[in-house]
Parts: sequence; C-alpha cells; structure tokens
Amino acid sequence: MTQTVMDKPDPMTHPLQDRFGRRVTYVRISITDRCDFRCLYCMSEEMEFLPRPQILTLEELYQVSRAFVELGVDKIRITGGEPLVRKGAVGLMAQISQLPGLGEVVLTTNGSHLVQEAKHLKAAGVRRINVSLDSLKPERFRQLTRVGDLAGVLAGIDTALNQGFEKIKINAVILRNRNHDEICDLVNYAIGKGIDISFIEEMPLGRVEGHDRAGEYCSSDEIRQRLEGVFELLPSMVSTGGPARYYRVAGTGTRIGFISPHSHNFCGTCNRVRVTAEGRLLLCLGNEHSVDLKAVLRTEANGIEALKSAIVASMAIKPERHHFDLKAEPMILRHMNATGG
Repeated sequence: MTQTVMDKPDPMTHPLQDRFGRRVTYVRISITDRCDFRCLYCMSEEMEFLPRPQILTLEELYQVSRAFVELGVDKIRITGGEPLVRKGAVGLMAQISQLPGLGEVVLTTNGSHLVQEAKHLKAAGVRRINVSLDSLKPERFRQLTRVGDLAGVLAGIDTALNQGFEKIKINAVILRNRNHDEICDLVNYAIGKGIDISFIEEMPLGRVEGHDRAGEYCSSDEIRQRLEGVFELLPSMVSTGGPARYYRVAGTGTRIGFISPHSHNFCGTCNRVRVTAEGRLLLCLGNEHSVDLKAVLRTEANGIEALKSAIVASMAIKPERHHFDLKAEPMILRHMNATGG
C-alpha cells in the first residue's frame, strides 16, 4: 500500500523513530532492478524490467541519500538488482560517501564486475562489500544463477581483497537439495580468504516457476547444527548494524552470520528501510507499506525539505513485523530484484 502520511512521530526523540520506538539509522537504496544474473530465488528467468523513465535518476538517488543522512541515517547500502550494471554507479557512490555525517557507504553485489570496478569502488569511498556466493561448483553456480560464471566472481573477490577494503563478506542463500551440501565448503572458503560469511534464509518475494520454496527451505538452526559438527562456533557480540546474528569460528578471524527471517524473527530491533529503484520507500521487506518518494521528488517545489518531511512522516506506517509463510502463495508479489537485495 503506497500512502501519503500526515501524522509524524515526535521529532524530539529522533526524526526517524517509528511507533514502536525503533530508530532508523540504516537505509538500503536500490539503484537498478536490472541484473546480469537470474538467481532462481530472486527473480523469474524471463523478467520484465522497469522502463528507464520510471527509475530514479542519479541526481534523484543522491537527493534521497542526502535527505536520509540529514535525518540521522549513518549507513547507506547500495543494492540492485546488480548495482554495478548501472552506468554512473561508482560516481554516485563517490558523491554519497562525501555526505557530511554519513558513517559509511557499503555495497551488495553479485561480484561479476568486481575485477573491473574494485579499484574504483575503493577510491569512491566504499568501505565494505557483500558478495552473493551460493556455490563453489561451476555448473551448480550456473544452475542457481541461470547464467553466472563462478570463475569471474571468485576472481572479483580476489581483486577486491587486494584493494584492502575494510571488510568483504559472502552472502549465501542455502536451499535444500540444491546447495545445502556446500555449507562447510563455503565456510572453509571464507576462512581461507580471511573473510566473513552470512547464511540467509530465503525470503518469499514474488512467484518463481520451478522452485518449491517450502520444500527447499533450510533453516538457520539446521545450518548452524551442521556447522557445529565441524567447527567450534563462539558467540560474537559484534554487529554490522544489520539483522545477522554472528558467531566466530574458533582459531580463525572469520565470523559466520545467520539472517533468519523465518526461524528467528528480527523485527523487534529493525533499524532499516529500503528505497526501490523506482523510488518507493519500503518500510518493511515483508510488507507493502510504502511511500512514493519519486512523486515527491518530481512534483514538490521545495525539493529536499519536502523529501525529508515525507520520510519523517513515513515512520507512522512502518509495521511492527513481517509475516512470511513459505507454504502460502507469496503475499509480496514483487521479486527481490525489484525490492533491493
């Protein structure tokens, strides 16, 4: 439900505090719904992408970023689709990273462009990078991504490591009977590279033909149990500001995170919102509550102040939690690439 909201939370507490006392300090901004992969849990094989006029311009994306930072957000993650397929993406990140008061700009990518872009991303002020990597087997990787080249992604990770980013992390979605047998291999890869890894329970966004979400669901508890048979996992209090619960692998510098929207609901500590490539401010990943920021950008004469007012007002409709049901038809019809990864 896209809404215009008039009631505002008390600005004396925090300009971006919702009805449940949660402060929004982290925004994920999708700069494109397009991607050079077709990961089966993210989108259909034959996707219809948004017409370019419906996508926020680079200037509009900068204005959205500026508005959030002026309202107290200190972390911006650039997502897609695959953000690096958008022309001008690195320049935009360089602009955003210079915003006064912003703590960090971070990036989520499929890794396919890191060989070419890692050096430029580092120069642009990107501090940390998350790379989606669901398999270390070339043919399986291609099956999961439908078109992806594993060798190119692994080379991209190595290139990024050589640039000395503050942190590089792997994100892996584990699906039963597809890649669940690679859980330990993925952790060993992360240990070998001296990086972290997060395992993410699949989120049921959009209909995907030929994919049984309920049958292929693999919970964080099951993954952790399997890992504890091989590795000693020590609880970690370190947080990156997102929903992951972390454990350190004893004797290594690697941490393992678990993002568990089904088995361990993390909504009570939610500190984030999303902006889609078409300018919808999503107040929750698992609900349709949203505000049309593009309409504000393109119709309001007072620009940044109107944008900030709309963002502050949106806190009144941020829902308490999501309600995912893997056995039901998807309540959220938009695919993950349209949501922002």
